[in-house]
Amino acid sequence: MAEIIQERIEDRIPELEQLERVGLFSHAEIKAIIKKASDLEYKIQRRALFKEDFINYVQYEINLLELIQRRRKRVKYSFKKDEIEHSIVQRVQGVFRRASAKWKDDVQLWLSYVVFCKKWVTLWIMAAKWEMEDRLSSESARHLFLRALRFNPECPKLYQEYFRMELMHAEKLRKEKQEFEKADMDMGDFDHPEEILKGELARIIYKNSISKIKGIYLLNIHLWQEVTSLSPGWIELLLQHNFFTEALEVAETGTELFKDSMPMWQKKLQVLIESKSPDVEKSFEEAFVHLKRQVCLPLWISWAEWSEGAESQEDTEAVFKKAILAVTGPNSVTLKEKYLDWAYRSGGYKKARAVFKSLQEIRPFSVEFFRKIIQFEKEQESCKMLNLREYYERALREFGSVDSELGIELRPLCFRESEGEAACVAGGDERRLPSEARAAAATICIPGVSGPAQAPCDLRPAPDRERPR
Repeated sequence: MAEIIQERIEDRIPELEQLERVGLFSHAEIKAIIKKASDLEYKIQRRALFKEDFINYVQYEINLLELIQRRRKRVKYSFKKDEIEHSIVQRVQGVFRRASAKWKDDVQLWLSYVVFCKKWVTLWIMAAKWEMEDRLSSESARHLFLRALRFNPECPKLYQEYFRMELMHAEKLRKEKQEFEKADMDMGDFDHPEEILKGELARIIYKNSISKIKGIYLLNIHLWQEVTSLSPGWIELLLQHNFFTEALEVAETGTELFKDSMPMWQKKLQVLIESKSPDVEKSFEEAFVHLKRQVCLPLWISWAEWSEGAESQEDTEAVFKKAILAVTGPNSVTLKEKYLDWAYRSGGYKKARAVFKSLQEIRPFSVEFFRKIIQFEKEQESCKMLNLREYYERALREFGSVDSELGIELRPLCFRESEGEAACVAGGDERRLPSEARAAAATICIPGVSGPAQAPCDLRPAPDRERPR
């Protein structure tokens, strides 16, 4: 018996440590709780059992629960409920089960058990989850939630879990329908109304909850992460059926509660863009105020794409220029490539070259950034060898030691002349290349030229001339 009691006391240690760690109870109070719990455990584990001992045990645990709730309210601490209250509720439920099994004819004991279950919504939620996840019965889970709401009509936690359950149920039905259609099977038994597949029940729960409980937020951060992980997600579901007002309401609630959350702002801006709201630009600027610079790259790109879609070339360029100043480090590489692509799409090669010139001293770069401007040059009807050499040499200065292909691509340019005659660029009037380019081109022979010209080109600088820096 002592081993059983010791084990049950040790099971309490995590919740008691949490109570002390968060400051709800002092160390002396925790020691007193352990001593009292040990006495009560001995009484309900001994050979001769008395109903009063079980009732005293339950009453002590309920009093402890109420004390925890009062102290939570006083210090305004609402976290770690699952680790603390949940385990106490389960323990009380276990004691009630033992007592009701021992004294089956005691009506008062049964009524006390029922009252406790009605009061603690955690038990309702546990039962509904069991029906939904273990028995795969969404109908039974729905009935349990509805009964729980009759007993606890103003409990936000019940509404949150019921709302989540209906979203999961709608997503499950949609996936089942997709599997039926993919397998080309008879869907005669699949008679669910279209409204349920669209998540209409979740929408009704949401509206009822905000009408009954002022300030309720069904989408707290944990629930938001679960909901947005569902495909297509709650906001996407609302947008699919043109419920722009409701989608914006959910998104605004998220950004008000969690101003530094990038996913929240992305969802809100998605709603504003799809609803063609005039507040898109204002919301982008507001998001940058609350978010850290290092996570803002996706929003800058979204803003530029939205501005380009609105056919405002001047505004789009202004967005890119702001973004280049705001985004630094490795993240800026992607932004520069996007800026160069947009310049070529909107203003052709001349615009792209101007953007390249404006960015060529703002590090860091990527090889792809240089390859883009090289490709744009090659696409021109009058491709200028001088420009191509300039781009390759610039790229070699940055990446010649890590990308050998750049040097290989540069070799043919070393032997091409504007008049069309192949000739080596070696000589007194040669254009001096960087060391990487010389190393890449020095071993190549001039194609199509006979005689002494077949020897490798000597691109080493003349003795009387200075090596370029």
